[in-house]
Amino acid sequence: MTEPAWDRFADQYDTLYGQVRTHVVHEHLRLHLGAPPARVVDVGGGAGHQAIPLARSGYEVTIVDPSPLMLTRAASRLEDEPEVVASRVELRAGDGEDAPVLVGAGCWDAVLCHGVVMYLDDPEPMLAALAELARPGAVVSIVAKNARALAMRPAVDRNWTEALSAFDADRQVNGLGVDTRAETVEALTAALDQVGIDTLAWYGVRLFTEGWGRGEAATDPVDEVLAVELEASRRDPYRQLSRLFHLVGRRR
Repeated sequence: MTEPAWDRFADQYDTLYGQVRTHVVHEHLRLHLGAPPARVVDVGGGAGHQAIPLARSGYEVTIVDPSPLMLTRAASRLEDEPEVVASRVELRAGDGEDAPVLVGAGCWDAVLCHGVVMYLDDPEPMLAALAELARPGAVVSIVAKNARALAMRPAVDRNWTEALSAFDADRQVNGLGVDTRAETVEALTAALDQVGIDTLAWYGVRLFTEGWGRGEAATDPVDEVLAVELEASRRDPYRQLSRLFHLVGRRR
């Protein structure tokens, strides 16, 4: 995406719509990460919305991101954190595929890659890089677009022509006007197996709030919205209908 598009992308995290994704993924991570201190690399970690809460919990986190604008935003957010938290976060500019060279291979306790593979025409080099970063036994965490639920958004918007074509699609233009790829849990599991990562669990991410406008000021009770979305994320059939899915694996 262009830098202005990334800027709009970062803005949505300040809304309840964006908080749902961060909260649900963070709660999943808490189930699988080892106790801090542990070393975490967040590939495509952007403005630090996932990394900074982990740093508050005691993890040492390095964000690798190709966008100067997003890294500037991360630095700005860290200025508002206590020094003990900010000191746990390192920012590195670069592409995710190059991360093993940039920050070191085979030495990370957890490797995160959230909302990145959907922007790649070929995710295989990225998946190989994630595996290379991870030490044996490390957690690998990926958030991808759910190919099985692509008809949901246009149907909610009453765009019936697009909804009908989305049932068999594996790509879709997102809310930022960018063409993105979608995955199935099964296909991503198979691809990770090829690079030495075993799937442990998967969860849905964002179901009931998906129809909200990204800049919409929500008047709903925040705690209740987050609790409902978290519960939906781990139950069938709800997780299967979520806009995104969160797959957690372990490096062999």
